[in-house]
Amino acid sequence: MRAAVLGSPISHSLSPFLHRAAYREMGLTGWSYEAFECDEARLPAKLRELRPVRGERAGDAGAWAGLSLTMPLKRAVLPLLDTVSELAVEVGGANTVVFSGGAAHGDNTDVYGITQALAEAGVPAPRSATVLGGGATAGSALAALRELGLFAVTLIVRDPARAGETAAVAERLGVTLSVRTFDKLDAALEADLVVSTLPGGAADAYADRLARVPALFDVVYAPWPTVAAAAVRAAGGTVVGGFAMLLHQAVRQVELMTGRTDVPVDAMRAAGEAEILRRSGERA
Repeated sequence: MRAAVLGSPISHSLSPFLHRAAYREMGLTGWSYEAFECDEARLPAKLRELRPVRGERAGDAGAWAGLSLTMPLKRAVLPLLDTVSELAVEVGGANTVVFSGGAAHGDNTDVYGITQALAEAGVPAPRSATVLGGGATAGSALAALRELGLFAVTLIVRDPARAGETAAVAERLGVTLSVRTFDKLDAALEADLVVSTLPGGAADAYADRLARVPALFDVVYAPWPTVAAAAVRAAGGTVVGGFAMLLHQAVRQVELMTGRTDVPVDAMRAAGEAEILRRSGERA
C-alpha cells in the first residue's frame, strides 16, 4: 500500500518520518510513504493521477491507501472528494484523505492532534480561551476547544475583514466568536488558555505580554521553543508545542489509513524529534 503527503512547500514536512516510523514498528513492510510538491492548481490532476486507489481493483497491490494534506490544500480538496466527515465540513478543511472502496473520503485529524497534545501536557479543559491568528489552523483550534466544552472564544487578528472564514467555522461549530485586533490583546490574555496559530516568529513581539498566561499552545514546532513559549515557561506557565499536535494528528492518520489501533506513538515521536534535531544541527 502507498501513502503520501501533499502540499507546497513540502520539503520541510515531518510526515514521512512519522508515518514511516509507524510502518516499521507495525511490521507493515509493504507500505510506503512519499512527499509530493503540490499546490491548489495542481491538486485536481494529482488526485486523478493517483491510481489505483484502495478498493478500485482486486488485490489492491500497489494501491493508494491515503494522503496527508498540508497547506494550502486543506480547503481546496473538499469539493474534490466523494465524501467528507462532518468535522471536516464544520472546520472547513480536510488534512486527511482515506481511499476505500475506490472512493476518496476526507477527514480532519488536526482537531484530534490539538486535544491530545493538550491532554498529554496536562492542560485542563479551559473555562476561557483566546486564539491568535485567523487561518485554517484557527478553525481546528476552535473545534478542539468546542470538544473541550468551550462555546465562546476570543479571536485576535490583524485585520477583522480577513477573519470571515474563521467566523464561518465558528458559526458552523456553534461557537460564539469575539473578534478583536492585536491592539486589544492585553484584555484578551485574561484567559485560561491562549492558542497561537501564528507562523514562526510572529508571536515573539508579544512574548512579554503572553508570559503571564497560565497555558500557551504554540503551533510552531521549529525552531523550538519560540520566544513566546520560552517566556511563558520561564514565568511558570504550561507550554504545549506544535510538534505534539503534528505527532498526534499523524497517529490518527495512521489509524485511519491502516485500519489498526496499535499505532506506536513513542516510535513516531522519537523519529520526529530526531529529524528536528538533525535539521537544527544543519542550521547551526
